Amino acid sequence: MRLVSRSVLCSLALILLAGALAPVPTAAQEGPLDNALPTGIKPEEIIPRFAAREKLFKEAREQYTYRQDVKVQTRDGDTVTGEYHEVFDVLYDDKGHRIENVVFAPQSSLDQGGLSLDEGDVQDFRNRLPFVLTTEEVPEYNILYVGQQQEDQLHCYVFDIAPKQIVGKKRYFQGRIWVDDHDFQIVKTYGKAVPEIRDTKRKGKEEHLYPKFTTWRQQIDNQYWFPTYTRADDTLNFNTGDIHIREIVKYEDYKRFGSNVRILYQGKEIPKAPNDQKSPQAPDQKSPDAAPNPPQK
Repeated sequence: MRLVSRSVLCSLALILLAGALAPVPTAAQEGPLDNALPTGIKPEEIIPRFAAREKLFKEAREQYTYRQDVKVQTRDGDTVTGEYHEVFDVLYDDKGHRIENVVFAPQSSLDQGGLSLDEGDVQDFRNRLPFVLTTEEVPEYNILYVGQQQEDQLHCYVFDIAPKQIVGKKRYFQGRIWVDDHDFQIVKTYGKAVPEIRDTKRKGKEEHLYPKFTTWRQQIDNQYWFPTYTRADDTLNFNTGDIHIREIVKYEDYKRFGSNVRILYQGKEIPKAPNDQKSPQAPDQKSPDAAPNPPQK
């Protein structure tokens, strides 16, 4: 996000693995973090296993249509001072090319709250919030095992990750991931997109800051953990003043679409989901900003 009136790259010294983020928020049914090493497997053996599953997940998700609902608000206490809201369906043509069909997009009023979206926000909505860490991307990150933690019914291995370096205009994820010890797939992420652009010398140059967010996944077709809900509630500290921002992103109605592409899992083809498949359980619609329950199998 950028102020509506404000580009110096954030010093890479700030992109540190330890101490870069505020304490991770806890969920209602999240257990304490146990720093003990895993039993029967080394942390360095877990990383290639979940990265390989993430690669399969990424390929599989490209064979699903779904609806994405993005809402960004600036707030003053409980008062909404500006809002951006877009709902679009992610579809694919007969050649497998991604298509976005916008179904709801009223005029944004974020500028009334002092903000506007930038290209980094657009990239984040598509790629960083539903964060994926594949085998090919692992070498780009420092990955540190920090322990084990219970997330509702799931027992997870927990890792902190940060980019080793910022290359060009590419955006990265920095934060924490939870990996299910059964399926070896990421089921939850907490962190932020980097790099940011700050006016560290206070010369009045444009700043681009981004909120910390949590993304929960749920299991689709009894195989893949797809993102279903992202929430951010953070204060962006611009030189000219703080702005409270809230983001809610929902990913709904996942359905396999007709294609001659075969998706393999453990060497076997995954059957297509029936047309009447129900969408993943969403948060209580009476409280649309409330976070969902932790991931469940």
